[in-house]
Amino acid sequence: MKLNYKRTVLVGMAFLSICAFWQFYDNEIPKILKNTFGLGETITGAIMALDNILALFLLPFFGSLSDKTKSGWGKRMPYIVGGTAASVIFLMILTWLAGQPTKLVPFIVVLLCLLISMGTYRSPAVALMPDVTPAPLRSKANAVINLMGTIGGVFTLGMISLLIKEPEPGKLQNYFPLTGAVAALMVIAVVILFLSINENELQVEKGIDEEEARSGTAEMAPEVRKSMRFLLLSVFLWFTAYNAVTTAFSRYVGEVWGLRDGSYANCLLIANAAAIVSYLPIGWISHKIGRKKVILTGVTAMGICFLAAGFVSSYAGWINALFVLIGFGWAAINVNSYPMVVEMASGSDIGKFTGTYYTFSMAAQVVTPILSGFLLEYVSYRTLFPYAAFFTILAFVTMLKVKHGDVING
Repeated sequence: MKLNYKRTVLVGMAFLSICAFWQFYDNEIPKILKNTFGLGETITGAIMALDNILALFLLPFFGSLSDKTKSGWGKRMPYIVGGTAASVIFLMILTWLAGQPTKLVPFIVVLLCLLISMGTYRSPAVALMPDVTPAPLRSKANAVINLMGTIGGVFTLGMISLLIKEPEPGKLQNYFPLTGAVAALMVIAVVILFLSINENELQVEKGIDEEEARSGTAEMAPEVRKSMRFLLLSVFLWFTAYNAVTTAFSRYVGEVWGLRDGSYANCLLIANAAAIVSYLPIGWISHKIGRKKVILTGVTAMGICFLAAGFVSSYAGWINALFVLIGFGWAAINVNSYPMVVEMASGSDIGKFTGTYYTFSMAAQVVTPILSGFLLEYVSYRTLFPYAAFFTILAFVTMLKVKHGDVING
C-alpha cells in the first residue's frame, strides 16, 4: 500500500489556502488593532480570541454537516469553494477598514464575518485528507498536508517581510499589497483543488468506506476513550503554548529584542522552513517507530527551546537554531496528532471527529491570547516564553498517558 503523493498534494491546496490567511491574521491583525485603533494588549488578545470562540461552534457543526452532505461536488468541496470566496471578499473589505482609525466597530463586524466564513470550511478541508486516504497512510498523508499548509504560511511571511515597512510618521500601514497577494494565493489554490480533485470518484476508488462505516457503529471502548481524552487534553495544552508565541511574537520582538518593520517574520520563516524540511521525514519515521514517540520528541524539543528563548534579551544569530528546533517540534506534533484522533475514532464520521480535534485546539486559542496578553500587559513581555514552556511541559505529561491511536509499520 503506497501513498499517492501527487493527489495528496492537490488535496492539500485547501490547507495551503487556509494557512496563508491565518499567518496574516495571527501576525498583522494584532498590529492593526494596536497601531490603527490604539487598543491595549488585553483587549487585543480578547479580539484575537474571537476566531477561536466562533470555531468552538462552527468547526464541529460544519464538520458534521459536511459528513451528511451529498452533492455533485462531493461532501467537502461545496464548503471549501463557498467559504474561500466569501473569505476573500471580507478580507479585502477589512483591509480598507484597517486604514480608517474611526471605523473600529465596522472593522470588528467585518472581522466577525470573515472569521465565520473561514470557519465554514476548515473542518471540511482537513477532513478531505482522511476521506480519501487509507488509515495506515494517514501520518504520511498528513505530513504532506502540513507541508502544504506551511508553504502557504511561508508565502505570507515572505510577503510580510517584502511588503511591510515602517510607515512614515503620522501615516498608517498600507495593507492592500499584502492582503491582495494572500487573497490571490487563496483563490488560485482552491481553483487548482476544484479542477483537479473529483471527490466523489476518489471516495469510490478508496473502496473501504462501507467497512469503516460499519465498524464505526460500535461504542468506543473505555480504555480507548481514556486515551482520546488525554490526547485531546494534550492538544489543548500544546496549542496553549504555541499559539501564545505566534500571536504575540510580532510585538514581543519589538519590545524585547528591538526588531522593527517586518523583520520579525524572518524568525518565523526559519521555523517554517525547518518544518517544511521535516514533514516528509517525520511522516516516514512515524510510520516506522510510531506516532506517540515522535510527538513526545517534538514536545520535548519545543519545551527546551521555549525555556532557552526566555533568557534571550536581544536578537542574535544563534537564536535561529532555536527556531529550527521549534519548527521541527511543531511539525512532529502536527503530523501525528490529528491522525491519532481519527485512528481512535476509526470508522466513525471523519468530519465529526475532525471538529472535535479542532474544538480542543481552538479552546486553547480562546484562552491563551487573553491570559498571555494579560501577562504581557500587566506583568512583563518576558513572561511569554516561560508561559509557553510551562504548558509544553504539561502537554508532555498528558501525552505519556495516551495508549491508543498509534500505527507502527516497521
